[in-house]
Amino acid sequence: MHANRIPLGQKIAFGIGMLANQMFPAALGIFMVILVQSLGMSPLLWGLIFFLPKLVDCITDPVMGFISDRTVSRWGKRRPYIFIGAICSGLSYIAMWQLSADNSELYNFVYFLCWSCIFFIGLTIFSVPYVAMGYEMSDDYHERTRLMAVAQWIGQWAWVIAPWFWIVLYDPEWFESATEGARTLSVWVGMACMLLAMVPAVFCQSGSNTQETLSPHRKESLGAVVKELLHGIVITLQCRPFQQICIATFFIFNAYNTVAGFAWFIIVYYMNQGDPALAGAWPTLFGSVSALCTCFLVIPTINWMAQRYGKRLTFMVTQSVSIVGYFMFWWSFNPSNPYLMFLPIPIFAFGIGGLFTIMMSMTADICDLDELQTGARREGLFGAIYWWMVKFGLAFAGLLSGFILAFIGFDQNVAIQSDETLAQLRIAFIGIPVSGTLLALWAMRGYELDEQAVEKVKMALIDRRSRRDGPEAHVVAA
Repeated sequence: MHANRIPLGQKIAFGIGMLANQMFPAALGIFMVILVQSLGMSPLLWGLIFFLPKLVDCITDPVMGFISDRTVSRWGKRRPYIFIGAICSGLSYIAMWQLSADNSELYNFVYFLCWSCIFFIGLTIFSVPYVAMGYEMSDDYHERTRLMAVAQWIGQWAWVIAPWFWIVLYDPEWFESATEGARTLSVWVGMACMLLAMVPAVFCQSGSNTQETLSPHRKESLGAVVKELLHGIVITLQCRPFQQICIATFFIFNAYNTVAGFAWFIIVYYMNQGDPALAGAWPTLFGSVSALCTCFLVIPTINWMAQRYGKRLTFMVTQSVSIVGYFMFWWSFNPSNPYLMFLPIPIFAFGIGGLFTIMMSMTADICDLDELQTGARREGLFGAIYWWMVKFGLAFAGLLSGFILAFIGFDQNVAIQSDETLAQLRIAFIGIPVSGTLLALWAMRGYELDEQAVEKVKMALIDRRSRRDGPEAHVVAA
């Protein structure tokens, strides 16, 4: 059994990995605008680029979780994969953005799509074992929240830094075109993220809370392995608290991401007549201020509330607060006073800003419950399925974003959009995440794994392990 307290150095090392884990999608979200704005790709193809690579994750995420759960090596279960995945994702990110406006739309689409699939495979090899490592680092109800708060605080700086890439990409003093900027900047982003992602592989120590779930020397047929994987997935999905956090995360995170890119379009096309140069630093400041509010207001508040009032109540209160912030954006996106758009940010940031601090801590609790119920330890599989759901939802959100832009009549070839299109864009920016948040609150209304329940599970596990000896310690429920 691990010590309840995690040394600060270990928390920071784990958090540096989170910076890489969040910088990749943060940078990708900024760069993706280039496909429409600079390369003239249609919104429908843009949506497909979001969606199709995630179909690969349908297979790779659970498989990676299953493999890392079963791995026994001198470096531990997770660390070798974190190291290898860091290299794969960093190099493929660089290759993905070596695009040119001289190529045809179809060529750029196919080229980007192929490298995007490779990138997401590399990201899976890194992120699934990395997340599982965090679940294993403590068995204490509140220490898990503190670990995730530190990791999310460090990771949030990705969202502070990434919006400034807009300035670098679109400033003619830096690059002649945004496409040229993407080719160069992707090298720096890819290499930096690769090095950051390696940190937890080198410096973090973790292991299973119990003995290995399967003897590494046992040879099995491919059919038996596949059967065990599928059985593990079914058992994982049958866990009711896990179903609840997955559903809630799906609605909040992916409703948010469906419209996250719309902030750029609203600021540029509604507030600045479709001129990115005129918009200047406003889109960048919007993203950076949101992330800074998350760092210095949201995460500390959620960490304090969760330890005082419990995780579920903290989730319900903070998500409800965020709804107010979303509604305020209808008035705060004001062409005559751009400073007003910052007014709702400290309120709306409670929605997405603290989501994973709570949900990752809850998942670690659920892994204990699963062990009590089944005898098996499946951090990798729980993490894989949870993040597969997040990534698949993100892909669906990207596809939906493209369809929404097409449906409201957005034309990427003109600077001045119709008043009806801009009004519908603003309605979607507010209405979709509000609807998703309400559905998430409904899903979490009966969540029962509070501190007392987790403590009972922990004591039952300690009692069970204390009565095990010899070979019986390796036996798990299949």
